[in-house]
Amino acid sequence: MQERIISEQFIFRNIKPEETGQAIAMEQICFPPHEACSAEAMTERIIAAPELFLVAEDKEVGRIAGFFNGVATDEAAFRDEFFKDIVLHKADGKNVMLLGLDVLPEYRGQGLARMLVEKYIERERAKGRETLVLTCLDEKVEMYKKMGFTDQGVANSTWGNEEWHEMRYEIER
Repeated sequence: MQERIISEQFIFRNIKPEETGQAIAMEQICFPPHEACSAEAMTERIIAAPELFLVAEDKEVGRIAGFFNGVATDEAAFRDEFFKDIVLHKADGKNVMLLGLDVLPEYRGQGLARMLVEKYIERERAKGRETLVLTCLDEKVEMYKKMGFTDQGVANSTWGNEEWHEMRYEIER
């Protein structure tokens, strides 16, 4: 059964298979083409790890307003292969490599990204996870720091021919 956490405007829950198209379209809106996850990789990720997608469904319109997703692993460091190779996903892994925080433009600036991150942390803490790891561009470092992530410096990532920062969140029990 999917976790359902309800706020005033949103229902927070796992992604449903029939929402794959929405997730793919949202990824194309939220990221430039050289950074966006491919439709094939997104589909594989949703099939293999729907429990690692946290979506915010707008209750009024019944569609996804945003989502946060990743894959579980026992590896400690982020690498680009997590974006495209779903066989690296280990359902009971102690860490989650976060692969995308997507919020549709009309929902930005309202705290939805922060809510998604907070709910994700709560959910993964309850599962016994130890660390959340993500990469972000320089202009997003401060945003993630405000959410409790620590900047580990330049990441070992060249995804989309960009320079990324590795950000870590140590989950306290």
